[in-house]
Amino acid sequence: MQVCVWCGAPLGRSATRLTGRVRCAACGAATTDPWPSEEELSGAYGEWYRPASGRRFGLVGDELLRRTRGSLAARLDAIAPPGPVLDVGAGDGTLIDALAERGRAATGLERAATRADLRPEPIEAMDGEWAAVVFWHSLEHLPAPGAAIRHAARLLAPRGVVVVAVPDSGSLQARAFGDRWLHLDAPRHLVHLTATALASGLERHGLRIERVSGVRGGQVVIGWLDGLVGSLPGGLNLYQALRRRDARGVPLTRARWAASLAAGVVLLPVAALAAAVEVALRRSGTIYVEARRA
Repeated sequence: MQVCVWCGAPLGRSATRLTGRVRCAACGAATTDPWPSEEELSGAYGEWYRPASGRRFGLVGDELLRRTRGSLAARLDAIAPPGPVLDVGAGDGTLIDALAERGRAATGLERAATRADLRPEPIEAMDGEWAAVVFWHSLEHLPAPGAAIRHAARLLAPRGVVVVAVPDSGSLQARAFGDRWLHLDAPRHLVHLTATALASGLERHGLRIERVSGVRGGQVVIGWLDGLVGSLPGGLNLYQALRRRDARGVPLTRARWAASLAAGVVLLPVAALAAAVEVALRRSGTIYVEARRA
């Protein structure tokens, strides 16, 4: 990739070359490099990634996801004007369902759409007027995230809002774990944003930032916990252990699965403390932003 996918600046000599990505000197965002082929991306989003059963995580993981989407739906109802919501990267449609329960019309975009209210189209193919456009841990998956935000701003109704949650590559956990950080998630994550780069990109397209949170985007503690467990010997992998067997991208023996979970239980207090510290320092592992059409 010769240009930054976030701001469009050339990735020349001034860019910083990192393992698997190049950081733009102009905006601070990093672009995945080498850029994955369509075949590689198809493999990365194989049937295991989102099983037909709709169940990805063991224990209470899937229920927790449903609850967080319900909370997001309530927040959208509180901040968005009347009108439909566009969910970019809707996954299995959990947010769409939560919005429907509140009487709010919504449409989801997903590369492998499995429902009538999910469309396998990029946001650039959409038109109409939307009360809110949501990128819930999906912006980093898009091949042209800067263009996606630009188009989202055009789609907004008066006083409409864009809601974004992404990993923060400038966070303490990103620095602590480096190339092993869970939220790098190569090759699925194609852009790696800092809080500053995200804010400047939203403002560049005429959006006024109204709220920033290092908590509401979630996935903060798991970023620390997975990194801590992965630092132990034995090839432990907590994130894959938390997924159901048919939803794992990496096979685990029963011994590695059990050891990963056990290590996670032991290290959970450490991860929770580290997460609290980085949130307090405003260097959280994920960043959540609400930005309104001016």
